[in-house]
Amino acid sequence: MHAQGQEHDHPHQAVPSDPALRTKALESLLVEKGLVDPAALDALVDAYENKIGPRNGARVVARAWVDPAYKEQLLKDGGEAIAELGYVGAQGEHMIVLENSAQVHNLVVCTLCSCYPWPVLGLPPVWYKSAPYRSRAVIDPRGVLREFGLDLPEDIEVRVWDSTAEIRYLVLPERPSGTERMTEEELAALVTRDAMIGVARVTLPQGGKA
Repeated sequence: MHAQGQEHDHPHQAVPSDPALRTKALESLLVEKGLVDPAALDALVDAYENKIGPRNGARVVARAWVDPAYKEQLLKDGGEAIAELGYVGAQGEHMIVLENSAQVHNLVVCTLCSCYPWPVLGLPPVWYKSAPYRSRAVIDPRGVLREFGLDLPEDIEVRVWDSTAEIRYLVLPERPSGTERMTEEELAALVTRDAMIGVARVTLPQGGKA
């Protein structure tokens, strides 16, 4: 299994940028002086990583599910279509959207560092940046997916896409059955960060009904 996408013939950010280093230093100083509660800071980071940030991407996915014209544009020029909804910024200038189907399941990784589409997914999760995920997603993608609780049938092709400093990917998950009467807002609430990376599918809550 070879990762798809651009070759890594350009520099990645091996170390945090200067602003990131300054932020970390300021954080350490505030904690040391007792001006910031580390637990509260962790909760804030968790909110941006798992709740606030990924809501942008979820709205993009929901719009594509209910608007065929927008979906066509999204798959043709992801960056432009995403910008139309107001989600722009560093780490998200050049976006390619990958559509999951009954035949193909897409998985996103960044093998050399942790390039990640911040404007639509927020902060990258710790596991996305870990060496085991970055290597095994390419070598054994089905095994990685099983560890996330997603056991795909053998007749579904798994495609692994390697993000780069120039290009980042967003997975457009399959719309789950039984959601035909749901509003765009209700659909967005179903979409998770993990589904937009490709380590999960979008499902209705247990016992949930459209």
